[in-house]
Amino acid sequence: MDQKAKSAAIFKDNFQNFLFVLPAFAIFCTFYIYPFLNMIYISFQDWIGIGPMHFIGLQNYKELMGDKLWWDSIWHAGYITLFALCFQNPLAFALALACDREIRLKRFYRVVFFIAPVLSEVVVGLIWNWILNPEMQNGQHIGLLNHFLYASGFPQLVHDWLGDPKTALTTIAIVNSWKGFGWGFIILLAGLQTIDKQLYEAAKIDGAGAWKTFTNVTIPMMLPVILVVMVLTILGCMQVFVLILTLVNEGLVNHTDVPVTRIFSAMQNTNRFGYACSEAVIFGLILVCVSFITKKFSDKAKQV
Repeated sequence: MDQKAKSAAIFKDNFQNFLFVLPAFAIFCTFYIYPFLNMIYISFQDWIGIGPMHFIGLQNYKELMGDKLWWDSIWHAGYITLFALCFQNPLAFALALACDREIRLKRFYRVVFFIAPVLSEVVVGLIWNWILNPEMQNGQHIGLLNHFLYASGFPQLVHDWLGDPKTALTTIAIVNSWKGFGWGFIILLAGLQTIDKQLYEAAKIDGAGAWKTFTNVTIPMMLPVILVVMVLTILGCMQVFVLILTLVNEGLVNHTDVPVTRIFSAMQNTNRFGYACSEAVIFGLILVCVSFITKKFSDKAKQV
């Protein structure tokens, strides 16, 4: 076969492979690439969602840089994320370690721990909204938590958990962690089960105790999985939206705002679609930077 025939055969193979990929590529461009580019274009416009657009350049971005409510929402999302990293992920790791050992009913625990993540965020938000309800009816507290505190002899602890700016954000962070820790639990448990048991046997023969085995075998082998869970936690918590929308059913308020709710409010309440798109662009850049920094730390940790 001459060179020309070989080139034609290679081209034919590549073209056939491209045809297999083409439907997925077309869907990706239609529903991801085009909306993304169009969002950037709209961010330079003054647009109310219908009618003609008016080009205003960087005016939306200049206004956004001085928008205190926007930057407060970034801080709120960061607080929820930090809470998840400090409490949700360690809890998921501890439960994964427990279920990885030979304990009774460990399969039952695996199912129970994974129930919360598979529930709809709307359902979880409405359930917790009822649990945290501060209202009273016929002299009794409607909310399960306040009713329990009052009946247990702690009336001083009865509180408007979502209405008070001092407790609202922490309450949302707790509910979000309760909803999301199951994902980390499953991923970490799967990672623990890939560790070669001979490593533990070798450590035991060398006289290593439980703590040394944990720090010198389990943690190094689990580090890539832990970093993946951290990245997923950061991206998931920074974009929390439906849970807050259903928890705060009286309308979004400043002390519970996060970036996605600010974007939603800009479109729904003020019909400023251009400004909402500029918020989305800045928020996307922040997530990309956070992911890039996390990846850098991940690469350095793998080299150690």
